[in-house]
Amino acid sequence: MAHIDTDTWVLVADSEKALFLKNVADAENPHLVVISKEEQDNPSNFAQSANRPGRMPDAGHSQRSALDDTDWHELAKDRFASHLAELLYEKAHRGDYDKIVLCLPPQVIGRVRDELHKEVEQKVVGEVTKLLTKHPIAEIEKILKDELEGT
Repeated sequence: MAHIDTDTWVLVADSEKALFLKNVADAENPHLVVISKEEQDNPSNFAQSANRPGRMPDAGHSQRSALDDTDWHELAKDRFASHLAELLYEKAHRGDYDKIVLCLPPQVIGRVRDELHKEVEQKVVGEVTKLLTKHPIAEIEKILKDELEGT
């Protein structure tokens, strides 16, 4: 059973924003305070594209096919996951935290997990695969307590 002990950090993030929280109370009644925030400006793919997708001639007479354009919005999400993994490493290496709980939606936790350094992996004491960035902190505390008590 995982707990959010005193001084345990909690990362609540999605693919565009992250909250680093710290439990300043005990495991029975966690009280999370914001340590820092990270946010990335990630406009829609349409807004980030320079022009319409390119076209290429086909084998047939006067036929052309559209080429897939880079999905800049999705690429930015991947880069943010990499940025989070790097931030976690920097903060762990500085000794900012000894334990951390990762609260990320499934698609993001997979991206972040793929890039976590071993030093960070050793400090992860729990994972909650839910989107919690839109919840108030009091609700996050309750969800974390419920989720981690079940593990």
